Amino acid sequence: MVSPGARRSGWLVLAGLVWLPGTARAHIRLIEPAPRHEQQKAGPCGAGAEDARGEVVSTFRPGQTITVRWQEEVAHPGYFRIAFDDEGQDAFVDPEEAGQSGDPAVVLVDLIADKDGTQTYEQAVTLPNRPCDRCTLQLVQVMTDKAPYGDGNDLYYQCADLVLSEDAPETSGAPAENDAAGGCRVGASGPLALALLLGRRRRRA
Repeated sequence: MVSPGARRSGWLVLAGLVWLPGTARAHIRLIEPAPRHEQQKAGPCGAGAEDARGEVVSTFRPGQTITVRWQEEVAHPGYFRIAFDDEGQDAFVDPEEAGQSGDPAVVLVDLIADKDGTQTYEQAVTLPNRPCDRCTLQLVQVMTDKAPYGDGNDLYYQCADLVLSEDAPETSGAPAENDAAGGCRVGASGPLALALLLGRRRRRA
C-alpha cells in the first residue's frame, strides 16, 4: 500500500515535470507548408541568425497559389505576416514598428488580422513566378500587447523550406480571393485589386 507521503511526493514530481520550460506551448504552429522545426523565438526563422535549412522541403511550381495554414496556440492581439526569400533567409526584416508594412519585394501578405482566441488560420498566397532551389517562406506573428515594441518579446517566427520547380505537379492551390484570414496583399490592394477580383469572378461565371 502506498503511503500518503509517498503519494504526495509523486504528485509534486509530476507537477514539476508539467511545468518544465521545455514543455511550454508554442505561440504559433505552421501547419502547411511543413515547418523547418518547432523553434520560433529568434528571427528570422525561429532559432536565430545561424538557423540552417532543414531536411523537410516542400516543392511547388513557380507562380503557384498555395494555402498557408497555421494555428495560434497562445492568444495575443496583433497580426501576422507571410514573406518569401528566393535564396535563403537574408531578405527577411522585422517591422521597425507594429503595423508597419514590409517590403513588397519580400512580403507576400501583410497585416493579417488576428482573430479572437486561439484559432486556425488559412491564407492564400501566390508564390513568385521564378524557379528557386533554396527558397524560404516565413510566417511572423507580431504581438501588440508586448510594450514597448522592439524589446525582443513581441515577435514569433516559423519558416518552411521550399523549392519552386517547373517539374512540380500542376495544381492550382487555393483561389487568391479566398483570403479568409483577412490579410493585406502587398501590391494588390485598393480599387485595382477589387477590379481584378471582379474580373476573375465574371470569367468563371
